[in-house]
Amino acid sequence: MNDVSDLIQKFGQLYSDELGIDLGSGTEEDIFKWFLASLLHGKRIEESVITNTYRGFEREGVMTPGAIINKGWRKLVIILDAGGYVRYDFSAADNLIEISNKLLSEYGSLTALHEKALDPKDLERRLMAFRGVEPNTVAFFLREMRYVWAKANPEISPYAELAAEKLKVDMGPMDRHSKDFVRLEYALLRVGKNYIRKNKPIPAGI
Repeated sequence: MNDVSDLIQKFGQLYSDELGIDLGSGTEEDIFKWFLASLLHGKRIEESVITNTYRGFEREGVMTPGAIINKGWRKLVIILDAGGYVRYDFSAADNLIEISNKLLSEYGSLTALHEKALDPKDLERRLMAFRGVEPNTVAFFLREMRYVWAKANPEISPYAELAAEKLKVDMGPMDRHSKDFVRLEYALLRVGKNYIRKNKPIPAGI
């Protein structure tokens, strides 16, 4: 696969863009929206359910740490259930309130958390210190934050690496903090999952 731009065009849509989150703005509001979406993605649930649940938070105006805390546990569970997030509704509500309280009390904002982080690994460590936040959630969140935060530099997904090898795509020369790189990684990740995880061969051209 030599036409990287074609690969990006076909498969490189970012999840944040699909949700209408403008990460490029660099505002705390949009960064927290993406963090919320990433927390919802942290469980093994269908993507349609995650999107529906995120839209529910959006409709209810629960898009900031303060709004999550003020909404309260019971109403958070109602939002989660309405979106179809029923398997993890109680624990997710617990985690969201605990995470919001910790974020506000220890940092004040995600932007401040990034500023206090010493390096990419310390940034990941601080994020994983939040209740219920696992490495896969941090990787998902930071993957799109590469072009927003200087210290966001998660490992490339094994799916993306294998797809890049099969398609002969050299990611090395690209700026890892550019949006094009982020979109390319997503494109390769999708191709890898679609063709490798399902035991299908990667086609010579896409």
